[in-house]
Amino acid sequence: MSCSLEGQSIRLELISGKNLKIPSWRVPAAIYISVNVDSRRRWKSPTRVLSSDKSVAWGDTVIRRVTLNYQWRSGRPSSSIECWAMENSLGKLETSWDELLDHGDEPFDISFPPVRGVHPSLMLKAAVVHTCDNQDNVLLDSIIECEIARDTDAGHARFAQYVTSKTVSHLNDAIELFQLVLDQCPVDHPDHAAALTNLAWARLKGYIRKDLHDIDSSTSLFREALALRPLGHPDHPSSLYHLTSALTWRYIKKPAAVYIHEFRTTGTYLRSIAAGANGVDYVIRACNNLPTDASDEGIHLRRIVLDICPLGHQHRPEPSTSLHGQLEARFDRHGTIDDLDECIQHRREAVSLCPEGHSDRDTYLNNLALSLCSRFNHQRKSHDLNEAISLYEEALRLHPVGHKYRDFSLDNLGGALLTRFNQRSDVDDLYRSINLRREALTLCPPENPSRDITLNNLASALKTRYDKSDASEDLDEAIDLYRESLRLKRHDDPERHVTLHNLSSVLCSRFKQTQKNEDVEEAIRLCHESLEALPSLHPSRYYSYMWLQEAYLSRYRVQRKSADLSLAVENFRLASRHPTQGFPGRIMEAIEWARQAEVHQHESALEAYQVCLELFDNHVMTRSSIISRREAATAFRGAQSLPVDAASCATRNNDLQRAVELAEQGRGQQWSLASRIRTPLDDIKSASIPLADKLSEISKHLSNAQGTAGGADRAAADRAAVRYRKLTEQWEAAVAEIRNLKGFSRFLLPPSYEDLQAAARYGPVIVLIASQYSCGAIIVPTSGGPHHVPLSSITLTDLNNLKDRFARAIRHTSIMGPKELRNDIIVLLRTVWDEIMLPIVNVLEHVLKLKHRSRIWLCPTAAFTSIPLHAAHPFQKKADCSGNEPCLEDLYICSYTPTLSALVRSRQMMKKHVPPSFVAIGQGQPAAGKSKALLAVDSEVELVRKLVPATANSTIISGDAATRAGALEALEQNTWVHLACHGKQDPTQPYNSHFVMRDQPLTLLDIMEKDIPHAEFAFLSACHTAVGDEKTPDEVIHLAAGLQFSGFKSVIGTLWEVDDAVAKHVVEAFYKNMFEDLKDGEVMSCTRAAWALNRATRSVKTKVPLEQRMVFIHIGV
Repeated sequence: MSCSLEGQSIRLELISGKNLKIPSWRVPAAIYISVNVDSRRRWKSPTRVLSSDKSVAWGDTVIRRVTLNYQWRSGRPSSSIECWAMENSLGKLETSWDELLDHGDEPFDISFPPVRGVHPSLMLKAAVVHTCDNQDNVLLDSIIECEIARDTDAGHARFAQYVTSKTVSHLNDAIELFQLVLDQCPVDHPDHAAALTNLAWARLKGYIRKDLHDIDSSTSLFREALALRPLGHPDHPSSLYHLTSALTWRYIKKPAAVYIHEFRTTGTYLRSIAAGANGVDYVIRACNNLPTDASDEGIHLRRIVLDICPLGHQHRPEPSTSLHGQLEARFDRHGTIDDLDECIQHRREAVSLCPEGHSDRDTYLNNLALSLCSRFNHQRKSHDLNEAISLYEEALRLHPVGHKYRDFSLDNLGGALLTRFNQRSDVDDLYRSINLRREALTLCPPENPSRDITLNNLASALKTRYDKSDASEDLDEAIDLYRESLRLKRHDDPERHVTLHNLSSVLCSRFKQTQKNEDVEEAIRLCHESLEALPSLHPSRYYSYMWLQEAYLSRYRVQRKSADLSLAVENFRLASRHPTQGFPGRIMEAIEWARQAEVHQHESALEAYQVCLELFDNHVMTRSSIISRREAATAFRGAQSLPVDAASCATRNNDLQRAVELAEQGRGQQWSLASRIRTPLDDIKSASIPLADKLSEISKHLSNAQGTAGGADRAAADRAAVRYRKLTEQWEAAVAEIRNLKGFSRFLLPPSYEDLQAAARYGPVIVLIASQYSCGAIIVPTSGGPHHVPLSSITLTDLNNLKDRFARAIRHTSIMGPKELRNDIIVLLRTVWDEIMLPIVNVLEHVLKLKHRSRIWLCPTAAFTSIPLHAAHPFQKKADCSGNEPCLEDLYICSYTPTLSALVRSRQMMKKHVPPSFVAIGQGQPAAGKSKALLAVDSEVELVRKLVPATANSTIISGDAATRAGALEALEQNTWVHLACHGKQDPTQPYNSHFVMRDQPLTLLDIMEKDIPHAEFAFLSACHTAVGDEKTPDEVIHLAAGLQFSGFKSVIGTLWEVDDAVAKHVVEAFYKNMFEDLKDGEVMSCTRAAWALNRATRSVKTKVPLEQRMVFIHIGV
């Protein structure tokens, strides 16, 4: 350009700026452009407020007159353009006026050198314009001296000093300057909104840091600024964000109901931001600066952010991480399992989006593993712990020696292994845990901010090893480590309570060892201090209660002060009833409470047992499959004997009705839980058809959902488990509604004694209690109160020995000839008569005046379930030599029942009668390799068919037709069933016990899944069909009980192996007695089964060995 510019002006238009990166704590920042025209003159753009860290648009056109006394030529002085953020230059670029003007009237970009990895840039337009006036006295310096610009810049400078120094006077200065600027900018001033924002942001920052106490003024200023920046305004998104942030902080610090509605509008604001250009990116970045908030509303807001960011979006991991972090925080605070499940769901997604080689995979692996460990501690599902260990192992491999986060991985894996040791007692897990945590500690020198946590964790592992080995050096080191950890923790550290109660636990352990009073006094003080730091419903209060009871109980053992025992019991009570702690921890504490109350003969023992049984029932109910319920039932040491110990306790307190109720509540839980969703609803329909239909529908969904929460796909299993829990909650809510109906207040509650006495309608039920504290029988008569029969001459140890001797004697008969005398069995049956059944018979005869040949039902518990009580026999002559003394089956018709409720339920189902149909299923030739051939099966089923009345419409299924599917179909379609085949009891998983069919086994689970309310009678001519589970004998899990549960009211089962060659004699005699005297047109009745079996076994004494007569028992009506 060679022409003269004298008398002319340059118009410089700033369109936008990009990548003007500044630290997030400096936002909003004052951004302006400075142009050095020459050595004397400088032009500066109006100040803009940068509210994000990416770009800003000015939209301002600045025209200033430049008066020159010479012509500009090539090589004339160059200019420089700088971009400033408050007092810091973000970029400087040397250029010439010719270069700026050569672009004509077209916009052009200029790029600055990189700042933090990105290139700041400006979009400009520059042109020479002609003016008709001459204002050559106006200098560019006057722009700099503009009061608004000067005060704004000064305010930002003071605010920046406050941010870095936290000096409140700097904040006050900044607020004063921003207020001064606002006073100079009336509502119609173009910078009024920016002035409002500057003042509001400074006040909000002071409020967040607790240097100011007024939040309402900030929200009002932000709201006013938003009104000036409607949708479409370039600063509309930033104003929405500012108001959102202020409302969020106000709700967090002042969660009053009056603020909830307005806080909820922030979701609408965020969606509005996201709808704009690049809006999703803006929302994600903006919400990263929102305060940490685990409240319901804060989590709701983060869910909205995640919804805005679809799956596959590049920024989705950021809001997902934010959400699951807050969900985990809320779970830690309130113990709500829904939060943890949702957290795990999001963390699984995060791991799936980070394949091997992804830079963040290690972080997401650790996060997911941490949540799985938390859920294991809350629910005790073993697959959670196993998966967590696997994830921690992978994360550790990604953190080799020298990696900056290796200490975290070492510590985390060590913690998971320690947890597994506490479950499985594998010492390899314990020693590896200690080694990993020692290595972690070496990577955390004194200045490391995580050293306190690592010290605490290593101490925990050493304390565990001390509990196992009693090595005092481990205890001493643990105490030192805990003390150092506590010294490093600030008093306001939210996790300080953990170290407090941990240190309390080791001091209590040392008190037991040394009996130094100062240790237990400090232990008690530390627990109280931890309680003071926690809200009333915080889950961790459970641990403080737990260690407090341990301390008080330890001191009671030494000093024998009754006040300490009372305090220990009170803390047992608080720990076991703490609502936000998971069921497993509370169950363990309740079990220990019951044990200690028994040891110290405290009056709270019965209460402790009641709490145990209630917690156990609630815990098992959360499991979605039958097998997982059994796993839950067997996971607790000492839980196996709870029902009988509770009944024994009530008996010793002379509360026999309570004893019957407790024995029933704690036994057969698997059947009880499963039967709840099959409860007939006819009575409820008479009171409320809608409620009955509602419960029926939920029950169907719940039944269909059972067993779906397994499988290798853990994410799918989690979703199924959550669905099952939601259905369970709906079911419980519907049941609660029904209990509000008149006459239904006890609907599906544990039955009362009056309810249970219905089981004795046709004869007394004898509940045999085998407890470590006492053994005895409780007779429930047809009417009146129960009768206690103490069995003082026999203990639980004696019963276990008797059970084992029976098993050996029965096995020995397999090598004996059919005519050999079974002396071992005779001796044992005589013991059963003398020590167990004779005292009971005396009460039946002399107190209840029960007539001979009446029916009685035996309901054995614990070790009693493995003893053939029905075969008790004196095997001796009468004193007058007139004959033999009668045995039990000479006196009474004996039946068994798994529980009283099972018998009541079977009787209730007898109300509906359908025409009888009979099927005989025989499988004597299973597929090769399944089992040996049973040569007498075919003749047995043919014999049965001939003995069944013609009115029963009998059929036979055998050979190739006797498959798993064929047998199941036959069970569903017939009311009477005879099964002759191999029966297999699975000692490790009783639900896998089965009948051997041609192709596949017919398992107990298969049978339980069927609901056959019209079924009546089943004869199980197979081995081991009424043998209970060794681990959980009081659950009575066997094939015969499964058939009774599925709908068969009367079942013949077997206690051990059946010899099919001689069993047919019992079968023939049974059916002859069953159907004899049956007149034409008379209905077949399954209630005759017990009488027919009694007659049959007595009639074949000369044909069938003793053990093969004893093997058959009757269960049910």
